[in-house]
Amino acid sequence: MTRRSLAARRATSYVVAAVALIAVAGCSDDEPTEDEPAPTAPTTTAPTPPPTAAPPPAGPEDGNCYALTFRQALSFTTRVGPTACKDAHTSETYAVGVLDTVVDGHLLAVDSDRVQAQVAETCPAALPDFLGGDLEDQRLTMFRPVWFTPSLAQSDRGADWYRCDVVVVSGDESLAEPEGSLEGALDKPVLRERYAMCGTAAPDTEKFERVICGAEHAWRAVSVVAYDTKTYPGAEAARDRLEGPCEDAGLDVADDPLDYEWGYEYPTKEQWAMGQTYGLCWAPD
Repeated sequence: MTRRSLAARRATSYVVAAVALIAVAGCSDDEPTEDEPAPTAPTTTAPTPPPTAAPPPAGPEDGNCYALTFRQALSFTTRVGPTACKDAHTSETYAVGVLDTVVDGHLLAVDSDRVQAQVAETCPAALPDFLGGDLEDQRLTMFRPVWFTPSLAQSDRGADWYRCDVVVVSGDESLAEPEGSLEGALDKPVLRERYAMCGTAAPDTEKFERVICGAEHAWRAVSVVAYDTKTYPGAEAARDRLEGPCEDAGLDVADDPLDYEWGYEYPTKEQWAMGQTYGLCWAPD
């Protein structure tokens, strides 16, 4: 029914040792005379030690909240400081860790594909444990993982952390402001319903915009259909895979089994490569 699909939005410390020099004065065995002053110990001044390298910038803390804009949430680095989770915020840190930047004895740049791929795999995998529920529950909501790593300048100073945050996408380019922590949100009916995935219109229309179900909406994502292949099946096969399951899903939630609507979204090849290996079934709400 539709060709739209989710946009996958969307990673040394130095120790300076200062060596103190000690000068030892020699003494003479001769007695001083009136014409010859007694020898004195030479005066020495210790050299100024080299400056100590600046320590690595402090890493993030698990449980912090941040007031990020939609654009800031899509960046791999951030300078936005934390705010109290009881105050207005758009993201919450649910995991932090240390990057593995050494491969086969070689130090990799923090922005290398290998390092960033570590975080792109680790952060999404850790989100279900934080939110509760299962993977299908999460895919039917607007909860999304985002992640951050140090900047190149911070990495050069020894920073080696990564940070995983959860955000709630409330519109095409906007984030919701949750009240308090989202830990266990999918096990709480009120939060699960508020942040479920809905649409302003049928998914194959120009007026369609994906929104949280706590906002005004007309359609709802009702089911997830996984593909049984590890490679992208092609647009036609991806679409055909959803026909039967999504029609059945629409029937399951219909008030009238003889008169009902349903729709679906399947991933593009690019979105598949970014991790969206499933389709969505939609129905009027």
